[in-house]
Amino acid sequence: MSSQSNYLDIMADNLTEQEKIGVVLLNLGGRGNLENVEPFLFNLFSDRKIIRLGPWFMQKFIARRIARKRAPVSMESYKLIGGGSPLAKTTIAQGAALEEMLADSGNFQVDMAMRYWPPYGDETLKKLAAAGISRVVALTLYPHYSIATTGSSVDDLNDAAARSPTDFEIAVVDSWPDQADYISCLAANINKGLQQFAAEPVQLVYSAHSLPVKFIEEGDPYLEHMERTIKAIEVETGVKGCLCFQSRSGPVEWLAPSTPDMMKKLAAEGCRNLLMMPISFVSDHVETLYEIDIQYRQLAEELGMRLERVESLNLQEGFIRGLRELVLGACRDKGWL
Repeated sequence: MSSQSNYLDIMADNLTEQEKIGVVLLNLGGRGNLENVEPFLFNLFSDRKIIRLGPWFMQKFIARRIARKRAPVSMESYKLIGGGSPLAKTTIAQGAALEEMLADSGNFQVDMAMRYWPPYGDETLKKLAAAGISRVVALTLYPHYSIATTGSSVDDLNDAAARSPTDFEIAVVDSWPDQADYISCLAANINKGLQQFAAEPVQLVYSAHSLPVKFIEEGDPYLEHMERTIKAIEVETGVKGCLCFQSRSGPVEWLAPSTPDMMKKLAAEGCRNLLMMPISFVSDHVETLYEIDIQYRQLAEELGMRLERVESLNLQEGFIRGLRELVLGACRDKGWL
């Protein structure tokens, strides 16, 4: 056996003997079928950290009424994209790809914890504890921090850790708006999308999930993080885009302009080609597959415009590589590697 083979065997043994580190991917949760829609909405609107529905003791009662009222509309959307959200399946696949890519750097087990649908934080941490894991990297799949997304998910995971008999040490990666691999993937996807229009003039539009204005006024960095991402992309592509916001709900002031309002403004200015980048989403779900691909494309046709969408990151190798770097960086900061 060659000395190189011996060296590789020794390195493999050392990695196996290292203390296993858990990685928990944090995400919203996906409605796998139409029966899940109403209970999912109830869980979402029950979260008092992101929306306050009357006094605290009325929160769940009001949440149930809202969920019951909105479920039929949401179900119609899901019917048009195959009967459910692919988010959970995609997150599982992202975790598997990440675990494989981490294998040459340490002993890792990658799982996920959803905020409003199983698996929840308690279930995931129980699974990790059963594998003898007490060191955990909590990695958000929201590149841009908001208390309504990452903040709520991290709080929920920490609460689950506090209830656990295992003494977990958790390293949190709560945002990564200009992580190099992430930006490179977005830039490459935009350049690919622009090629669909050949030499025709085209307007790049960044469509982000909206957020109540009060969150920004209270110091939420979501909008600042969004602007950092766009600035980094523009450095790589040299293409300027405009930012707008989708997925509003409820009678509060939301970030503006809305995506439909931006589309109408551009049409009035004579724009005929739109390339839409779903900037705050790293995988396909109802906001990309229904809102952009169906609703906004139909609106574009009515406005006399052609709309194409930049493909989502999903399982792109460069994106998974970026997640790997975030995990390894968090581990090094803790002295685990």
